[in-house]
Amino acid sequence: MGHNSADHRSGYRRFALGLSLTGAILGGMVSSALAGDASPITIGVILPLTGPASPVGNEMRRGLELAQDELAAKGGIAGHPVKFAFEDNQARPDLSVIAFNKLTSIEDAQVIFSAMSGPTLAIAPLATRKRVLEINAGAQADALNTASPYLFNTLPTVSREAGILAKYLVEKGMKTAGILYENAAAGEAGRDGFAQAFEQAGGKVIGEEPAQFGQADFRPPLLKLAAANPEVIFASVTVDQLELAQQYRQLAGKAPLAGTTLLYSTKLLSDPAASNGLIYSAIHIEAPKELNDAYKARFGADMPLFAKQYYNASQMIFSVMEGLAKENKEITGDTMRAYILEKKTFQNLVKLIFNSNTAETQLDIKVMQDGKSELVTSVEP
Repeated sequence: MGHNSADHRSGYRRFALGLSLTGAILGGMVSSALAGDASPITIGVILPLTGPASPVGNEMRRGLELAQDELAAKGGIAGHPVKFAFEDNQARPDLSVIAFNKLTSIEDAQVIFSAMSGPTLAIAPLATRKRVLEINAGAQADALNTASPYLFNTLPTVSREAGILAKYLVEKGMKTAGILYENAAAGEAGRDGFAQAFEQAGGKVIGEEPAQFGQADFRPPLLKLAAANPEVIFASVTVDQLELAQQYRQLAGKAPLAGTTLLYSTKLLSDPAASNGLIYSAIHIEAPKELNDAYKARFGADMPLFAKQYYNASQMIFSVMEGLAKENKEITGDTMRAYILEKKTFQNLVKLIFNSNTAETQLDIKVMQDGKSELVTSVEP
């Protein structure tokens, strides 16, 4: 039975949000269809809140929590509070499927935030079947491009990002590369994307070595790669970035380390002895001072990358809901999807352009030096 059939949706809370076509527009009042109704809009969130990827997952959570508090202070969406319902998947696809079914069946969520390539891909077919919008702001596997018509990625795939980095490295005279990759969807996608782009740019990959996800001993693969004497080592990992860099320095590695956005971590940047000279591509995103100050006041640190990413993605979804409210339309996976494809461009912390289900956005090349990231060059979408 289709998700939008009368029988199936009878148990769901639908929000016919909108402004009245009378003078209530000027007064900011909700349409008469919602008089006396202040039921919450639930947004499901599936993140790794425990386990090896939990440091990143909790960064994402804090970005969403800050966005939720800001929206609450503004009165929600057309008078309706917005509630994030968090589920911990430990970065596991099987737990992600269970969480998705819970959030859509019990919480009636019409939009789900996800993270990590494996879990996001695991729930994509469910998003298609249930016609629920899925928003990914923290995974980059190429397969995400076509995993579901209901999946929207607010950051570029790893192939595009790794391709820009590979071209830069070759232009700087690094013609041979070794690749250390995490033995999981994101790591393998980074390996493949970088290898193809590096060789297309005129370089040569002279070694590839896997590392097990969640096991922070990188010495055996690093030793094998270093023995091949590459001019750069590309690391495609999503966790334990600091341990990787520290172990490489302990092994007296001479070739610079390089990676994509996923290689960045605040812990890594905080250790200059390990991170100095690391070259990485980065999704361009900045937090205004007022936002960073608000984040720091609440969580005790500057706003990190993935907190910014999920804050930014939440602002996009809030604007979609507000747009539907002004058009007096229901908030469903179908209406949100149609709104994104029609509007295409969203400007919050960074401009996102949806000419497909994956956003085009600015990318930077940066170098870590003395606890800071220094901009080298930028590539516009």
